[in-house]
Amino acid sequence: MPSIALPPKENALFKRILRCYEHKQYRNGLKFCKQILSNPKFSEHGETLAMKGLTLNCLGRKEEAYELVRRGLRNDLKSHVCWHVYGLLQRSDKKYDEAIKCYRNALKWDKDNLQILRDLSLLQIQMRDLEGYRETRYQLLQLRPAQRASWIGYAIAYHLLQDYEMAAKIVEEFRKTQQTSPDKVDYEYSELLLYQNQVLREAGLFKEALIHLTTYEKQICDKLAVEETKGELLLKLDRSDEATEVYHRLQERNPENWSYYQGLESALKPGSVEERQKIFDDACVKFPKGLVPRRLPLNFLSGEKFRECLDRYLRMNFTKGCPPLFTTLKSLYTDKEKVSIIEELVVSYEESLRSCRMFSQNDDGKTEPPTTLLWVQYFLAQHFDYIGQHGTALEYINTAIESTPTLIELFLIKAKIYKHAGNIREAARWMDEAQALDTADRFINSKCAKYLLKAGLVKEAEEMCSKFTREGTSAVENLNEMQCMWFQTECALAYKAMNKYGEALKKCHEIERHFIEITDDQFDFHTYCMRKMTLRSYVALLKLEDVLRVHPFYFKAARIAIEIYLNLHDNPLSDDSKESQSDNTNLTDKELKKLRNKQRRAQKKAQLEEEKKNAEKEKQLKNQKKKKEEDDEEIGGPKEELIPEKLAKVENPLEEAVKFLTPLKSLVRNKIETHLLAFEIYLRKEKYLLMLQSVKRAYEMNPDHPWLHQCLIRFFKGVADNKGLPQPVQTVLKQEITRLFGESDPKSYNKNFLSKHASSIPHRLAAAKMMVYLDPSTESMAAELATSLDESLTGRTLQVCSEVLQALRDGSLGSEQQKVVESYRASCHGLYPYCLAFMPPGYQDNAAITTNGDLSSGDHEDMTNEM
Repeated sequence: MPSIALPPKENALFKRILRCYEHKQYRNGLKFCKQILSNPKFSEHGETLAMKGLTLNCLGRKEEAYELVRRGLRNDLKSHVCWHVYGLLQRSDKKYDEAIKCYRNALKWDKDNLQILRDLSLLQIQMRDLEGYRETRYQLLQLRPAQRASWIGYAIAYHLLQDYEMAAKIVEEFRKTQQTSPDKVDYEYSELLLYQNQVLREAGLFKEALIHLTTYEKQICDKLAVEETKGELLLKLDRSDEATEVYHRLQERNPENWSYYQGLESALKPGSVEERQKIFDDACVKFPKGLVPRRLPLNFLSGEKFRECLDRYLRMNFTKGCPPLFTTLKSLYTDKEKVSIIEELVVSYEESLRSCRMFSQNDDGKTEPPTTLLWVQYFLAQHFDYIGQHGTALEYINTAIESTPTLIELFLIKAKIYKHAGNIREAARWMDEAQALDTADRFINSKCAKYLLKAGLVKEAEEMCSKFTREGTSAVENLNEMQCMWFQTECALAYKAMNKYGEALKKCHEIERHFIEITDDQFDFHTYCMRKMTLRSYVALLKLEDVLRVHPFYFKAARIAIEIYLNLHDNPLSDDSKESQSDNTNLTDKELKKLRNKQRRAQKKAQLEEEKKNAEKEKQLKNQKKKKEEDDEEIGGPKEELIPEKLAKVENPLEEAVKFLTPLKSLVRNKIETHLLAFEIYLRKEKYLLMLQSVKRAYEMNPDHPWLHQCLIRFFKGVADNKGLPQPVQTVLKQEITRLFGESDPKSYNKNFLSKHASSIPHRLAAAKMMVYLDPSTESMAAELATSLDESLTGRTLQVCSEVLQALRDGSLGSEQQKVVESYRASCHGLYPYCLAFMPPGYQDNAAITTNGDLSSGDHEDMTNEM
């Protein structure tokens, strides 16, 4: 149907509809729509119907909105307004590809419409259609050559397409049009110059970049960026003398910046360790209070010189009372010789300070204050904890706490020692004690909440966080709203450990939604950054968004979700009781009775909590209703609610797992776990070529990884057992297996792997599991192989021993292993006396955590004294 021209009165109303939409006055907009549509002549006016639909969409009435916009479009297919509105509707639903098609259709009927071109360019940059973005920005430049956003957008398009020289030329042409006096400082012009310099550097035009920087130096506001960039460029152009001067100036500005010393080293090119040390000695004379020039030589010095330098550095920090001293030295702990020197020196300080209050009995200097001994003991506790001597670490920290029971840092370290020793409940108690000393400290509150979650105390952790969350909403909702992902990942792990898969998946999906939101939030910056000229930050933001899911939070959440979905595929939950009964299968009558009593108490507690929660919810709903009435013009409808029960009973767990895996495969390819998780999914889907792809990628990264070995054995066996594979697939698999691994017989491959890694416990465990998998009759030999704790074996850690114990219990090393379990547990308990996993069967941790800093029963040290 052709476009209907509105008479003056209705046309004026239509313009008012557009104004109401722009000013978010949606109710008024609907009134004007009604006035036009109530006239029988214009009841099917396409553009008005479309605008009514767009307005309803902003009020959250999506279905009506789509119906009206489609009706309007049918009535007026040649209207750019209808197509534009349909595009805006699709954009609000995140259907960006569909929205781009709508905008392109709109441009067919009005090719020079600025608003549609701008909206199209925003979607193209959001979807990273860089070629299309460049074309659209060119059209905008032709239509509005006087606007700076037209020039900048066009330059950025070339920059992102890596045509740096063209981008630099466009920025230069635009810069020439800017009328600024050389002496006047203009922030936006300064940012433009710095962006232009960045483009020149990325183009590899270092000489031109340096000339550019020197020419416009006076007009750039960020003097620090100028100096740092100048230093980098001079180094690249091999102009060492000038670079030396620049880095000396930067050092005077901030003597604690590591990169300035590295730059100075690169400029001076020291030929020996002595020359290298002289650079730092000169800096120490120049900056007598500087810590970095005393710390950096410790990286490359060794022997006696290392000892002398370390001695000076440690004394200075201990006298001053510097809590993060151990953290600054942690990077040296890869060198065993340096670790022994650190230990020897600090232990001698501790002994001497206790006897004569000096670092050494040969010192002639003044005596040290009592706090010096405290910080030495604090350091030693961290040192022995780091090297795995938890008993010694606890002795030092207990001595320090006895002398100063009000210092929060001591309690933090004590909690950390217990965590590393494997007793997370005791660690959570001590962290709670620390936060009770300063309840206004948000950092310690967060740490305490994290430890409570690790101990599986989710409710207590929520209570702990509620001290710092907004009143009127529950802590969990507020933390989700604030995108507090450390809390959600820890919650997911805690729920997974409790077999509450629905709750764990809910947290993983919430994290996934945060990343989607962060990606969508780019929209706000595409126009803002061009207007404010923050171009360097804008380009950095776009590059960050491209690799956003590399972030550890996403990887952690994705891994948890994939592992749960794999578990749900292997052991689907058929009813509500199954999830809770998954742990109760092997209990005696006495234990079952105990459990039922416990469950009854928990049910009562849950009922009271539910009542409390309902009252809270009612209050929240009132607040939300009030807020909604005040701000009725809010855009968009509600999100789909995540219901744990639904998530745990998903129809196709493997498809859901693939959704989490896809971003990892493209962005986190450098982690072997990505490819091994991919293998686990494809194994269950029986996709042999994709399994081959996964093991190939993992094999290139680390051919000796224990988990990879288990994947390979299952892969070889699967290929050998599956006779129904198509001939071409069989041929490819055979060729690749022979080329990569030499042989495809699982038993002989397992035997060779074991002989190659006979001295490593993690590898012995992997080989033992595969022995049982290939031949269940070898379980006694496999158990003997995995449970050896000989001192000559490598990889004997608390984590690995816990995995061996778990494998004995879950049947991975055979079903008849009860005697072996107990003897292995007792041996591990001897090695790791604090670890909860290795405690005797009758052991019960009676003290409860009350999240206010008090222990409800017994003394803190009861357990330690028992040991």
